[in-house]
Amino acid sequence: MTVAAVVLAAAPASALADADGIPRARRIVESAWSGGALPVVVVSFDPDGAVATALAGAPATLAEPAPAEAGPAAQMVRGIEVAIGLVAETEAALVWPARMGWVGPETVTSLIEAHGTDPGAVLRPGFHGEAGWPLLVPLGRLGDLRAMPPDRMPPDIADALITIGGRIVDLGDPGTTIDGDTPRTALPPYEGPSEPVADDAHEWGATVAEAPEADPDRPAAIPYPGD
Repeated sequence: MTVAAVVLAAAPASALADADGIPRARRIVESAWSGGALPVVVVSFDPDGAVATALAGAPATLAEPAPAEAGPAAQMVRGIEVAIGLVAETEAALVWPARMGWVGPETVTSLIEAHGTDPGAVLRPGFHGEAGWPLLVPLGRLGDLRAMPPDRMPPDIADALITIGGRIVDLGDPGTTIDGDTPRTALPPYEGPSEPVADDAHEWGATVAEAPEADPDRPAAIPYPGD
């Protein structure tokens, strides 16, 4: 079972914001990889190479975004399509706004496990009744995502996909609903899922320290088709 992570940074500043001493995008990449997501794609403009520098040596691929006028859904589709190009066996993708820098790897693992038992459903983590991120989108729902109008914002896109066929899973992770503007030390305690999210447990993915060594050179962004 292969589930990608697609990190969406509307602007380089969002990807580069501080997250306990490291760039936010890098922290998200490490959390996604440690939780078992593969591949990890960061979709961001990078006019001066700062995002690529921040991701140097990390297990991530940097991709140029779709045209801005295409809207948020097109950026999600762009990241998913890059992930499929990298790993053909990709079955689903975690759509992850870069502002959500405190999501724990346990939450990534739990969403992947839940997808394994309910592969057709869009899954969204929750914390104390509030829906959060990242949003797990099975590839079978890619058509629904492509059909979203360009003016629809990410929360509305998530709500629409859940309404068509999905559910919210309470995973007890405050980082799914509280963004990086709040210091990590100010977050409520991590609680964990209120009930098992799958019938059986799977091993977490390799931690970054255990992962195969990545190219130390900064990644070059995969260009948008037609550039």
